[in-house]
Amino acid sequence: MSYLRFDKTLMINLEESLPREILRTNKSGAYHCTTIVDCNTRKYHGLLVIPIPELDDENHVLLSSLDETVVQHGAEFNLGLHKYQGDNYSPNGHKYIREFDCEKVPITTYRVGGVILTKEKIFVHHENRILIKYTLVDAHSATTLRLRPLLAFRSVRQYTHENEYASKEYQEVENGIKTCMYPGYPELFMQFNKENEFHFEPYWNKGIEYTKEQERGYDFNEDLYIPGYFEVSIQKGESIVFSAGISEAPSISMIDTFNEEAADRVSRDRFYNCLKNSAHQFHNKQEDKHYILAGYPWFKCRARDMFISLPGITLAVDEIPEFESIMETAQEAIQNYINDRPLNCKIYEIDDPDVLLWAVWALQQYAKTTSREQCKEKYSTLLKDIIEFIRKGKHKNLFLHENGLLYANGADKAITWMNSTVNGRPVTPRTGYIVEINSLWYNALRYVADLLREGEKADSFFADSLDELAATTAQSFIETFRNEHGYLWDYVNGQNQDWSVRPNMIFTVAFDYSPLDRAQKKEILDTVTKELLTPRGLRTLSPKSIGYNPNYVGPQIQRDYAYHQGTAWPWLMGFYMEAYLRIYKMSGISFVERQLVGFEEEMTQHCISSISELYDGNPPFKGRGAVSFAMNVAEILRILKLLSKYNL
Repeated sequence: MSYLRFDKTLMINLEESLPREILRTNKSGAYHCTTIVDCNTRKYHGLLVIPIPELDDENHVLLSSLDETVVQHGAEFNLGLHKYQGDNYSPNGHKYIREFDCEKVPITTYRVGGVILTKEKIFVHHENRILIKYTLVDAHSATTLRLRPLLAFRSVRQYTHENEYASKEYQEVENGIKTCMYPGYPELFMQFNKENEFHFEPYWNKGIEYTKEQERGYDFNEDLYIPGYFEVSIQKGESIVFSAGISEAPSISMIDTFNEEAADRVSRDRFYNCLKNSAHQFHNKQEDKHYILAGYPWFKCRARDMFISLPGITLAVDEIPEFESIMETAQEAIQNYINDRPLNCKIYEIDDPDVLLWAVWALQQYAKTTSREQCKEKYSTLLKDIIEFIRKGKHKNLFLHENGLLYANGADKAITWMNSTVNGRPVTPRTGYIVEINSLWYNALRYVADLLREGEKADSFFADSLDELAATTAQSFIETFRNEHGYLWDYVNGQNQDWSVRPNMIFTVAFDYSPLDRAQKKEILDTVTKELLTPRGLRTLSPKSIGYNPNYVGPQIQRDYAYHQGTAWPWLMGFYMEAYLRIYKMSGISFVERQLVGFEEEMTQHCISSISELYDGNPPFKGRGAVSFAMNVAEILRILKLLSKYNL
């Protein structure tokens, strides 16, 4: 029995099937994303969605969808599905679906009378091309496939509507056509692995609606251009491959390419393999640069997300060379940033005050996976440069005070991971001594000091100076953040302490180096467990705190106010479970394993085999936001790796 298989009963029930989405990427920024019944519900959905650097820094939907029709004895059975005004769905092709399986590649099985047809999709790695293989499993008479491409040629942030500027011109290529709707866009090649007929019959499919955009308070109506349709005969037992890409594909090799790409995929036959596949989808290799995208379908490479995700996306799945490749890009960006040079890459928000400290944490995980000697040899210069950049006050919004704590100004601009804004102002204006920034700072000081003191090329003088500073930081940390209720203030600005119970204090328990003793750590862990723990992550605010808003729903401004005011985030659970194991060690294993059960349930919900960006803070803890989020996948993988060491 397949781990990710959905039967007819679920597939034909649109209330069950439409909320479930699939995502496939080419590891270079392009992707395919839609629902499991191939009905697009977001403006970000599409069969071929690619970056076009010549135009802008966004992704663009070229091929939105492909409507298939089975033709027998002159009778037509359309397998497509779109939503139109008034909750009208047409042409209701989902009623022919008998099964959907995405353990290896997404496979949809249709039954139309005596015809059994399968459809399999592969997004070719490091190429802007999707391949769709149709196999006629059974048929009792001559069968023809008719395929109508629905074209958008627009940014994922916009919509297209019928207009007089769209070019209807096309040219024939080997077993297909190429076309381009607007200047500046690449040509779209649509081809088959065998001869077919293209019938030029241009028109606009008007009034398609996207329910997810409607729910989010955005415009949700679009027209898509159909240039005509392809017809190709198919015999019982035969497989036909359709290719859509921005360059011409040799027809003779399409089936071989499809089979080779499919063989390269890891089967999603268990929880770990689902997450491993999902982790691979966040890689983005552009020429000589290697990034981690923060999530799909709308995020770019954000510096904080990249460093937090890096250990889980690479080290937790035993891909050390991938860590080093990404870190090579990141190291160049960091050196350029701290030396006030152009970044020369597409890493965003590197100037946020906690980012460099998260980079130190990521390298700390690398040392634990490889060795401290290897980390020191490859990255000691970078680590020293980061510490000195902060210690000498060169960061524009990170100030080291005499008490050893770091101060940052977040009154006018969101500067931490709690970065929601409304009308340009942070919803959670965290200013002053921020708890996780100073937890990161203390951890970084102690770690770098210990690392530099070891080996033949020990730098004891530098290490001693860091330890001296860390001792001051530790004392001030306890005096500043710890309150009489046994938890930590979220931030302190002069005489103003933020009483809100938030998850940011958990890092002080989870990190290798902490200024707190075991009893103090346990008090924090107990508070977080009682007030913030959910089956889908830690709440961003306790239900007992003023402003608790756990449901991420409604228009944009409503969601912005809820973003970090009670919603639950799975990536925080990674640090919580690490903290739990630090306190309870072997006796905590069964508890941590039970917490992971909720995430395994997510493998068949929302984005199949991945984890959503965030979840409502109250039952039933529904997934919201981006369909697949790198930090969430990474941290669950990292904890699975940590558990495996305990279970040796």
